[in-house]
Amino acid sequence: MNAKTLMVQGTTSDAGKSTLVTALCRALRRRGIRVAPFKPQNMALNAAVTEDGGEIGRAQAVQAQACGLEPHTDMNPVLLKPTTDIGSQVIIQGRAIGNLNATDYFSAAASGVESPSGDTRRAEARDGFRHAYKRIARAAVLESYARLSSAFEAVIVEGAGSPAEINLREGDIANMGFAEAVDCPVILVADIDRGGVFAHLIGTLALLSESERARVKGFVINRFRGELSLLQSGLDWLERETGKPVLGVLPYLHGLHIDAEDAIAPLAPRGRGAGGEGEDAPLRVIVPVTPRISNHTDFDPLRLHPRVDLRYIGQGEAIPAADLIILPGSKSVRADLAFLRAQGWEQAIRRHLRYGGKLMGLCGGYQMLGASVSDPHGLEGEPGDSPGLGWLEIDTVLEPEKQLRRVLGHLAPPVGAACGRDSDQANRGHRPLPQVEGYEIHAGVTRGADLERPVALLDHGPDGALSADGQVLGSYVHSIFDHPEACAALLAWAGLPSAGDAPDMHALREAGIERLADGVEAHLDMARIIDILEGRA
Repeated sequence: MNAKTLMVQGTTSDAGKSTLVTALCRALRRRGIRVAPFKPQNMALNAAVTEDGGEIGRAQAVQAQACGLEPHTDMNPVLLKPTTDIGSQVIIQGRAIGNLNATDYFSAAASGVESPSGDTRRAEARDGFRHAYKRIARAAVLESYARLSSAFEAVIVEGAGSPAEINLREGDIANMGFAEAVDCPVILVADIDRGGVFAHLIGTLALLSESERARVKGFVINRFRGELSLLQSGLDWLERETGKPVLGVLPYLHGLHIDAEDAIAPLAPRGRGAGGEGEDAPLRVIVPVTPRISNHTDFDPLRLHPRVDLRYIGQGEAIPAADLIILPGSKSVRADLAFLRAQGWEQAIRRHLRYGGKLMGLCGGYQMLGASVSDPHGLEGEPGDSPGLGWLEIDTVLEPEKQLRRVLGHLAPPVGAACGRDSDQANRGHRPLPQVEGYEIHAGVTRGADLERPVALLDHGPDGALSADGQVLGSYVHSIFDHPEACAALLAWAGLPSAGDAPDMHALREAGIERLADGVEAHLDMARIIDILEGRA
């Protein structure tokens, strides 16, 4: 079987490619079509762990849910996770193979050249790695696509960024380079909410080659607010000018709850909790945003909790009074720790603890809470050691073999018993401790005395650490707040009584996917889109 394939490309980043692919996947599944999502190359710090034990972009995991599938590394064979402004960790078919611009070791290993000496040799080695990367990545992309294509009736492909980035055209595997390689049609989506939608569409077409322009079979305009009749003259002009149809105009969907691919959407509404309570919310939670924050979707359950005021604090901002501060995951733990200190946040957190506030760290943030973080192999930058914040008796060493696993278990006492549970009764089976379900993605190996007080008991063993005074805890589990009972218990530990109204994130994602599918059914010409998919248009 060779699946019918359709690719969604965007005029810009965040044009709506991920959501449109998600919606189309669910709409096709409703029609009984066995469909799978695919993104050849993704650059994102929000990742998920797959059934085959690798990592892919989180957006592709949501798209897999839309298809009724477990996420698999073939759905996103190349993932780039930025470590600096000019370097990224390269993950091929779920496994990290090196850094694009980090160390001579990985450059030499990937390019097959000897370890360089001197600036010239280092530049040659890095250049060799870049060329080797393109060969390795292209082979992985085509291999993964071939497996999906043979196993499903349809594959809906998501592009990356924009196909009109002329400086990135050589060796492209993310947009038109892939479409040309597998000979598939393309739908171009543009975001009208940011303005200039017609210029975006016309300009993108102008920068494509003749064969690439011919692949674009139609346009989708996303995030429209207002009366559609006022837009109609522009749509008519666009069709006359390009000879290509407008396949539909999707409305702006307020309150849509779908995991973000990378950007932190909640930064905009500062000073007001997403649950609508704002200053009146019983529990205030602060998340300091570091340059390489990863998996910020961990905090979506708190952002959506009706009794939590979640605030992201960025560069140059002071940490205000709060009940709970959470240090997020990080792709560059030592660099983000240095940034945290440079912002004066360490002193603010120290003051927060002195006045009885609670402190939590997730993954990289958990590592920061210990006595030291060591990177002897230079996995995230220059090799070396950094003193940690010292609020947990643990030490972490970054090791080359990344730990990737999906986990299931329950919170351990006393944290698991914080939400009105009696730990002795729970241990005797009368009242089960709150369930935890999530995933781990980390290179750190953590040891220390505070591990004797774990936060969770998982299928592979204990996780995390709780300080002796019960004021500070850390965990490696991403999505630890997703299960409503675990969220309620952790917020009760932080000081929120009767937190039983925590959102069910799986149900919210499912509702969001259904809402997206309803949107494309109502506002897009699905019959024509299926004709494009089938090669009839």
